[in-house]
Amino acid sequence: MMRIDVGSVLRHSANLPYGDLVTRSTGAAVRRCIEAELAGLGEDDVATLDFTHIGMMDYSCADEVVAKLLLDLARRGARPSSLVFHGITDAHLEAIEDVLLHHGLALVVHFADGAARLVGAVSEEERIIWQLVHTRGGVQAEDLAAERDRAADEVLLVLEALYDRRLLRRDGFTFAPIGVVS
Repeated sequence: MMRIDVGSVLRHSANLPYGDLVTRSTGAAVRRCIEAELAGLGEDDVATLDFTHIGMMDYSCADEVVAKLLLDLARRGARPSSLVFHGITDAHLEAIEDVLLHHGLALVVHFADGAARLVGAVSEEERIIWQLVHTRGGVQAEDLAAERDRAADEVLLVLEALYDRRLLRRDGFTFAPIGVVS
C-alpha cells in the first residue's frame, strides 16, 4: 500500500510553509503531484492519501484534490484499485462530501481516531451493506442476504456496485474492506 502525505505534497508543490489547502490553483498543483505519484501503481494496489497534516480545506481545493483527482484518474484508467482517504477531520468532511455529492462520487474515509466511513453519493442500502462488510472484515452475498432478509442476487448487485466503484475488494465470492489503516 502506498501512502501519500498530502501535507508534505502541499509544502513541496506549492512551496508553502503552512498546511491549509486553499485556492483552486494550490489544489490543482497538489493534485498534479499526487497523480504523478499514483502513476506507477498497479491495478490491484491501494493508495492512501493522508490528510493528517492538513489544517483547513476549502471547497475549491476539495474539488481539485478529491473530486478531480478521482475523475481524472478514472478517465485515464491510470488509477490503483482503490484510494483511501486517511486523517480526515470534521473540518475537511463538509467540503469533501459536498464535492463528492456534486460529482456523484464516493470514497472510503479513515478518520484520525481509526473509524472508517463511506462518504459521498451512495444509496442507503449501499451504505448499510458497506458497513456490514467493513464490520465483519469480509463476507459473501449469501451471508448478508440472510441477515438482511433479502434475495442473494439483490445483495450481490449492491456488493458488485460497491466493488465496481472501488469501495470494496473482492477475492472470488468474498467481498472485503479496502485499505484498512493500522
